[in-house]
Amino acid sequence: MGVRLADIIGALDAAYPPALAESWDSVGLVCGDPDQQIDTVTVAVDATAAVVDEMDGVGWHAGSHLLLAHHPLLLRGVDTVAASTPKGALIHRLIRSGDALFTAHTNADSANPGVSDALAEALGLEVTSVLAPQFADYDKWVVFVPTPSADAVRRAMFDAGAGHIGAYADCSWSVTGTGQFRPLEGSDPTIGAHGVVEQVVEDRVEMVAPSRLRCALFAAIHAAHPYEVPAIDVLPMAPAPAGIGLGRVGVLSEPESLRNFVSRVRSALPATVWGTRAAGDPDAPIQTVAVCGGAGDSLLNTAVRSGVDAYVTADLRHHPADEHARASSVALVDVAHWASEFPWCAQAARVLDTEFGEKLTTRISPVRTDPWTLGGPEKEEQV
Repeated sequence: MGVRLADIIGALDAAYPPALAESWDSVGLVCGDPDQQIDTVTVAVDATAAVVDEMDGVGWHAGSHLLLAHHPLLLRGVDTVAASTPKGALIHRLIRSGDALFTAHTNADSANPGVSDALAEALGLEVTSVLAPQFADYDKWVVFVPTPSADAVRRAMFDAGAGHIGAYADCSWSVTGTGQFRPLEGSDPTIGAHGVVEQVVEDRVEMVAPSRLRCALFAAIHAAHPYEVPAIDVLPMAPAPAGIGLGRVGVLSEPESLRNFVSRVRSALPATVWGTRAAGDPDAPIQTVAVCGGAGDSLLNTAVRSGVDAYVTADLRHHPADEHARASSVALVDVAHWASEFPWCAQAARVLDTEFGEKLTTRISPVRTDPWTLGGPEKEEQV
């Protein structure tokens, strides 16, 4: 049957709000027409030629397809997507096929549930808290607008990123009242005449938005508002934990040795050349665990302060791990970056299955996009 791409984007933005993305990140629609019908969605950690090869080779593939990837294809600034470049060739290929590409990256990392929740679930952990909570820095916006134009202003604010509260979008509140003003010489009033007091039926429109969107929202309101000088109040809100942020802390139903816990991790995640390695006493009891999908050595100290027995993440570097081992008894479990984020694919597919059911076919790419393809001979494990 198919689903409009714009509706799929709406469901993904509700699950993984773009406002949660880090300032350096690039998330959202990379290519595709929001009005096109999408028949199938393939979820993958990375958008690679091998993933698209497999996607196009599926026997039931028909109509337009969406590739939903965790890692951005175009993260850093580019000045070309020429087909002579690897990434440009992939973009051209998708466009020629009538397919689309959408990315949910650090917004999916911080969302609740998000990447680390999926990792915790795969490891059999019951999540109890966020490892590094994100304190929501929001403004409340109050805009006074003539009632006939209220819907247009409201929509402009939504499109600029306002009105997201948790897993809900297009959130606002309004009440109707009477606005009054007297245009002075030099003004260009939409309603009324110079020197004459004018009263207009207006809506007071309120909604919240991340503080970093102030410039974008001012521009959006001025573009949609009929008045020359709109009345706008911006009220900074006290930061508060929002149940979102990087990493999670969870507990096992029963304690187990680090040796057994490492076996649990190895069994739960897809095999890679990188494998699963650990630092710590093999017999140390493990029950409270911090996890962070993707590269998480920046949260090493945070994990220690959280009082956990072990920390599971990816891409741990030699020196931070060595310095940690000298100062802390918290065990480290290091896995491949791709493997730590692969459980998110199933979570994202469930989001779409729940929202669209049989109208949309979702699948997880079986292609292993971990870049490491060859390892040395196996050594005797130390744990």
